[in-house]
Amino acid sequence: MQDKPGPADLLSAVSKFLRDELLPTLSAHHAFQLRVSCNALDLIQRQISLEPASDAAEVERLRKLLAHDGDLAALNADFAQKIADGALTLETPGVKEHLWATTLAKLAVDQPQYGSYKRESARETR
Repeated sequence: MQDKPGPADLLSAVSKFLRDELLPTLSAHHAFQLRVSCNALDLIQRQISLEPASDAAEVERLRKLLAHDGDLAALNADFAQKIADGALTLETPGVKEHLWATTLAKLAVDQPQYGSYKRESARETR
């Protein structure tokens, strides 16, 4: 175990410095490039922070749906194959809920400010 600050905290601090201190000093082209870079740092920070728990939850849902163990990649491959074969459909208990939960978890990392994600995420926490 490493001492604090951790990788997510360091990425957040770098992104904040770049936005607050460096961005105002740049030309329009370089400011745009810096915003893109900061967005990438923010995405990486969210992956580090959120992905372990969301991956673990996804594995658990897939284990229940498929009735066997495996790592996330293997379970997802089997899940996709069963959908392609027609063995699993949206009418299969748990499939729709799994797909929805997985989508929300991915949006939490990729697009947490997306309006529809924010609305649906708030609905899920009620």
